[in-house]
Amino acid sequence: MAIVETLFVETFGAFIGKHSERIIVTKGKETLVQAPLMHLKQITVASMGVSISADAIKECCERGIPIFFVDSSGDQYASVQSPGLVGTVKTRRSQFAAYYDGRGTQIAIWIAAAKINNQVATLKYMAKTRKESHPALYDAFHQAALEMLHYAEQLSELAGGTLEDVRNYLMSAEAHAAIHYWGVLRAVVPDSYGWEKRIGRGATDPVNSLLNYGYGMLRGRVEQAIVNAGLDPYAGFIHADRPGKHSLTFDLMEEFRSVAVDRKVIGLVNRNYGIKMTNQGLLEDETRKDFATQITEHLKATVRYLGERFAIEYVIQNQARRLASYLRGETEEYTAYKAEW
Repeated sequence: MAIVETLFVETFGAFIGKHSERIIVTKGKETLVQAPLMHLKQITVASMGVSISADAIKECCERGIPIFFVDSSGDQYASVQSPGLVGTVKTRRSQFAAYYDGRGTQIAIWIAAAKINNQVATLKYMAKTRKESHPALYDAFHQAALEMLHYAEQLSELAGGTLEDVRNYLMSAEAHAAIHYWGVLRAVVPDSYGWEKRIGRGATDPVNSLLNYGYGMLRGRVEQAIVNAGLDPYAGFIHADRPGKHSLTFDLMEEFRSVAVDRKVIGLVNRNYGIKMTNQGLLEDETRKDFATQITEHLKATVRYLGERFAIEYVIQNQARRLASYLRGETEEYTAYKAEW
């Protein structure tokens, strides 16, 4: 039996149950997949019409296995996790206090600068193979990187203000850097995909749909890491508080979007990855299932981190723990993840 760490259920009419030490997905009398609990790390339900037993939910909660529910665009609309995982009162009190005492501002600056740095690293990563074959494109990548670094450097000047004072400047710097980032990436995507610009929610073209779905999957991984670290996913620093908004999840995601999703998507479309869309402009089930597998495997790829090489999924979890340690006062600063190229 193959080891299943991430169980992705996208079949309408499927039933998720527990038998002995396994989670079993069936449809009618047919067994679709079996996942031993000892290896399972998360379950993602990506279709309507899927049911799950109370026994399966109880077993997953007891073992710390989160269950995420996502829609056809990859947006998470619900999750089930054990309340015992969020019982670290000291960490959460420190997290809430940081919003007002200056640490929250510094965290926001560190994360925003890391996001831009990692986008720059992605551009340099993609440019290095084009120096000889496409010198004009190589130069364009490096020029965009220089412009983006200028915005990242400006962020250090914001230290000392309140979050309300600096949030608009942070978002503006990120937005201006993104214009350069997505503008130059457009040049490496084959024209056959019809990709004109970056569009978030509501996108109906293949490339943006892949990016958005990938970010939805990344969100689940980041939120799981945040909860495991004892942090509150709703109490962020860069993203403003709103009812039901997982602000800290979106904050920490910024460190990983380009490495965990953008590189994979651009790599796939450069290899003419087949993307099937419905008439409504959504990814077809077959494409969503295959792409989910691609992202899951990519999260196991190793990157340089703390002087060694670790899987991206490990880095995500460790960054959440480092953030919690900083908030509790156990370290003097939070070092955001900065990718190498």
